[in-house]
Amino acid sequence: MSELKTKLSEAMKTAMKAGDKATTAYSRNLHAAVRKREIDDRVDLDDAGVIKIVQTLAKQRQDSIEQFRQGGRQDLVANEEAELKFLQGFLPAQMDEAEIRKIVEAAVAQSGAKSAKDMGAVMKILMPQVQGKADGKLVNQIVREKLGG
Repeated sequence: MSELKTKLSEAMKTAMKAGDKATTAYSRNLHAAVRKREIDDRVDLDDAGVIKIVQTLAKQRQDSIEQFRQGGRQDLVANEEAELKFLQGFLPAQMDEAEIRKIVEAAVAQSGAKSAKDMGAVMKILMPQVQGKADGKLVNQIVREKLGG
């Protein structure tokens, strides 16, 4: 069993014993998403697979928060933010912008990229290094700035 799946099981047990209904619901949602993927793909997910699921769910929460804010539904925003915070506990520590810029510089130098047309080559080098540790939109934005595109 992967380390993250064990951590999820422990979080679910702790929340249930403490009577924390919200955290119990969040952990059950995540557990259900992991089990669904395992059953659909007939695999036993490792930590990388679990992280991808958590990232997808976190992105959905961020999108929901944005939509609810635009709709003036602060009650729903608070719930989504709480679930997002729970999900982020299962993600690796996120890189800050300075770290991302440093890695982008190295990737641009390594690929020999000169313009926005070379963005694919840079991203090919970058993504394995930042996958799960940085927001893809931010990485994309920094690469575009660097390549002048």
